[in-house]
Amino acid sequence: MLELFQDPEAAQAAAVQLAKANNTGLGIGAGLAAGLAAVGAGMGIGRIGGAAAEGIARQPEAADAIKGSALIFAAFVEGVALFAAVIGLMLATA
Repeated sequence: MLELFQDPEAAQAAAVQLAKANNTGLGIGAGLAAGLAAVGAGMGIGRIGGAAAEGIARQPEAADAIKGSALIFAAFVEGVALFAAVIGLMLATA
């Protein structure tokens, strides 16, 4: 350990080795998890909205029921996406 204080090259080599050992890609994984959660939620909510619009176009008298159901389903999808993003970002701080 004493050679680290006496030899700057040894200290630099030890720092590089420590940085390589600690770089496990958690930041990249957290970013991918949060991004994929957002993309998945966007696709899911888009499909819900499209199906709701098609249902309202086919049966306009059921528009209120369809809107309510679509809103509840969109909230469920958004909740799962938020949970996935939080878990992904928790990985970055582990």
